[in-house]
Amino acid sequence: MRTGIALHEARVRYGPLEALHGVTLAAPAPGLTVLLGRNGSGRTTVLRALAGTARLTSGTVTWDGTDVTRLTAHDRARRGLCFVPDGQAVFGHLTVAENLSLSTPAPDITPALDAYPELRPLLPRPAGTLSGGEQRMLALSRALLTAGAGVILIDEPTQGMSPTVATRTYDLLIALSTRAAPTCVLTAEQRLPPGLRERADRTAVVVHELRRGEVVFSGEASELSRPGPQA
Repeated sequence: MRTGIALHEARVRYGPLEALHGVTLAAPAPGLTVLLGRNGSGRTTVLRALAGTARLTSGTVTWDGTDVTRLTAHDRARRGLCFVPDGQAVFGHLTVAENLSLSTPAPDITPALDAYPELRPLLPRPAGTLSGGEQRMLALSRALLTAGAGVILIDEPTQGMSPTVATRTYDLLIALSTRAAPTCVLTAEQRLPPGLRERADRTAVVVHELRRGEVVFSGEASELSRPGPQA
């Protein structure tokens, strides 16, 4: 597997506090990579650094071997990077249908509704009135519809979802990461999602665990011999 997107000796500061202490990690393309870490570990900052919404104090971001550190978040998005942040990741004043239509130049939003049929009866509703889990389904559906996305970064993709929908979500992400086009899918979680360790014999899942702004483990999910960090 070739490297899709990577950080090299990355440091990020928020005022006087340093959130990342020289982090080096890579997410392959195609492939699924999971960042593990409890709140405050730096996993969200890693996603923001890769997306370009958090400026590096030092270090570099490379994408397919090219240094993109100086590219703005907008330029990275235009190049094919899709970032689904934690929390508010939909346009609350627009309907569910309008949110989905913004994500694809084609009028057909059927793939999103096939992935999450729960959204079909909600199409006329303003997205801001949905539950947390429904908003995550909508945000992920928009990512699935994004044309030409080469890198998809998702912070806590299954937050607020039922266990059944959460399992389906990771099935969708694995399918997305293993399709013919070289898509790099990188998620951030507090613990390893159920079933990923067992599926590692069929699908290589890369895991990076962070603690206090440093990488303490890098390898495949099958090599992670203990449960992920608890909240």
